[in-house]
Amino acid sequence: MILYLDTSALAKLYANEPGSGLVRGAVQNAQLTVCHLIAYVETRAAFAKKRRMGEFSEKEFSLCKSELERTWQRFERMSVDETLVQQAGNLADRFGLRGCDSVHLAAAETLFRVAGPAVEFRFAVFDDNLRKAAIDLGMMPLEE
Repeated sequence: MILYLDTSALAKLYANEPGSGLVRGAVQNAQLTVCHLIAYVETRAAFAKKRRMGEFSEKEFSLCKSELERTWQRFERMSVDETLVQQAGNLADRFGLRGCDSVHLAAAETLFRVAGPAVEFRFAVFDDNLRKAAIDLGMMPLEE
């Protein structure tokens, strides 16, 4: 299975939240786990926000950040290019998504199309709008 993690799913690998067990199990079982480069900064920002809001102690913040740093290189990482950005813009128009969510959707769709129908592909996402858009494009979300 190829597993694409958007930021909401990537953060669940490190922070104990609803869905964390599902994502951790899927990553263990995937032959290939892929993220877009923007997931790194978005995840770091999410951890910092949790610390500012009092949802993370300093220790929890440090542990999650350290674990992300330790494991980030294990993932295949997609980068930004002109084609992907334009595709993301079209998807933002079509589905009414935020910018970074559109980039994740464009990256996942690109990977899904390249993998082809013979390869099991799952999009790990916990944002309802992004999930619905992925389903509309033919991708299967990660589910329990």
